[in-house]
Amino acid sequence: MRVVGIETSCDETGVAVYDGERGLLAHAIHSQVELHARFGGVVPELASRDHIRRLAPLLAQVLEEAGTGRGDLDGVAYTAGPGLIGALLVGVAFARSLAWAWSLPAVPVHHMEAHLLAPMLEPDPPAFPFVALLVSGGHTLLVEVTAVGAYRLLGESVDDAAGEAFDKTAKLLGLGYPGGPALARLAEQGRPGRFEFPRPMTARPGLDFSFSGLKTAALLALREAGGDEGARADIARAFEDAVVETLVIKCRRALAHTGHRRLVIAGGVGANRRLREALLQLGEAVGARVHYPRPELCTDNGAMVAFAGYQRLRAGERAGLGFAARPRWAMDSLARAPGSPAESGSD
Repeated sequence: MRVVGIETSCDETGVAVYDGERGLLAHAIHSQVELHARFGGVVPELASRDHIRRLAPLLAQVLEEAGTGRGDLDGVAYTAGPGLIGALLVGVAFARSLAWAWSLPAVPVHHMEAHLLAPMLEPDPPAFPFVALLVSGGHTLLVEVTAVGAYRLLGESVDDAAGEAFDKTAKLLGLGYPGGPALARLAEQGRPGRFEFPRPMTARPGLDFSFSGLKTAALLALREAGGDEGARADIARAFEDAVVETLVIKCRRALAHTGHRRLVIAGGVGANRRLREALLQLGEAVGARVHYPRPELCTDNGAMVAFAGYQRLRAGERAGLGFAARPRWAMDSLARAPGSPAESGSD
């Protein structure tokens, strides 16, 4: 089965072709960073309009790179949510129209499920069951995964997602958009220990997160530093250290709670170097294997959508001619893919 994937949930336009025997054949991403940079964040209407401009040329490019014609495709997968409603509708309408015009089956994909499955595109994919940490601009989730679609929510952020906290703190520090990568670069220059930020919700049991207080801690530290320009890097380092350590503590608890020995990290924040290093150290300490997608597949992309759609289409799922976009969509409401293998590895 060969599937084309369409991703337009926010400010990246992604298209990819995945083949069940040959793997990922081609993928392309157009980032809207330059478009939104002057506004300091994503402008939904501009994002939607840019997706309209980019989708058809990207599709043609990817099909050519994959050596794939319309007659070689067996299905279309598209992100139906969660995300920005206007951006989602562009991708949904494009994908459903493509499927109808080319007489192909189509399937909607949950954006966070696609992120969760992205490490399976790597040469050493994780086996079920595992614990997944999904960290992005809009979500921070800990999920127990026993099969495609078999998800149990273990914990989530009660306020800001980790990526959102990165972006807002970067704005406080006067950094450009996108803020998360800019803050991480600045933190490389910072001195550890000058500022000490809290590790939210780690002194109590449970697996939920809270990151909004770290923004307040950064603001107070910035005021305390006055005109000291060097303090910005030290604050960035203290903030990043606090987020990373908090995520590591919660992952350790989730592994102990479930008894699993595999940990999957996915989502945009999953590309953070310090987080990757810290979680690899956690894996060594507790005897768990840690799996990541390659950095280019941590951001929103069509490859993860094509792969998730392939799993669903292969299991016999099909969407009707009607379509809908879902800006909010609980991940644990997804149905398990029929015939999906479960617990294929031993802990």
